[in-house]
Amino acid sequence: MEESRIGVAAIIVEDMASAKAVNDVLHRFSKMIVGRLGIPYKERGVNVISVVLDGNPDEISALTGQLGKISAVTVKAAMSKK
Repeated sequence: MEESRIGVAAIIVEDMASAKAVNDVLHRFSKMIVGRLGIPYKERGVNVISVVLDGNPDEISALTGQLGKISAVTVKAAMSKK
């Protein structure tokens, strides 16, 4: 099994109809979540969520992969090198 890494996922939700699906995915991976910050950017009509993660690369990739399949959601992740 790969070592645990620190990661961060940046999530942009462009349609509030997708918010429940995003929260459902985050809930399924809640054991990895260290912290979460959500900012509604009303002037632009989007919500921005930053999630700090602690998990192995496969788990972090699974989380971001599932989020990326949701309509009107964009996600990017970065992981520590060790």
